[in-house]
Amino acid sequence: MIIEKHLTIVNKLGLHARAATLLAKLANQFEASITLHQEGKEAFANSVLALMMLESSQGKKVLVRCDGSDAEDALLAVENLIVNKFNEKE
Repeated sequence: MIIEKHLTIVNKLGLHARAATLLAKLANQFEASITLHQEGKEAFANSVLALMMLESSQGKKVLVRCDGSDAEDALLAVENLIVNKFNEKE
């Protein structure tokens, strides 16, 4: 099953190294394949380097696509991480 949702990067520093590492660790907890899409670029969520290559700064919109048996749980977890600003205190 493939599900997807548009989300906005809301934390001040965007998808920087620490945030990308948190997202990659989270993505590795799921069987689903998780990808982020932004402005013609695509990155697997389990790759810190690929995530950083998206250059997702604050205010950028990304499409999160999850494909697999636990896609719904994966999407919810990724959404919570992004909405909660990657647990950063700003």
